[in-house]
Amino acid sequence: MNSGFDRPSVGSRGDSYDNALAETINGLYKTEVINRCGPWKTRASVELATLEWVSWFNHHRLLAPIGYIPPAEAEEKITVEV
Repeated sequence: MNSGFDRPSVGSRGDSYDNALAETINGLYKTEVINRCGPWKTRASVELATLEWVSWFNHHRLLAPIGYIPPAEAEEKITVEV
C-alpha cells in the first residue's frame, strides 16, 4: 500500500515551494512592494523598489524578539561573539 509520503506534494527538494520561511518573505514582498506600489511601468522601477525594500528589511526593520534591533545588526553581533 502506498502511504503517499514517498514523493513531495509540491515542488522538489530544496526549493522555495517547500520552504515556509521563503514563502512568508515572498508574501511580505508582494504585499508591501508589488501590490502596494504598483502598477509598475518599467522593470527597472520594480528592481529599484525591490533593492530598497531588501535594504529596509535587513538593515532598518526592528524586531522585538531580538531586542528591537535590525536583523543585520543582530547577525553582526553573533558573528563578533563567535
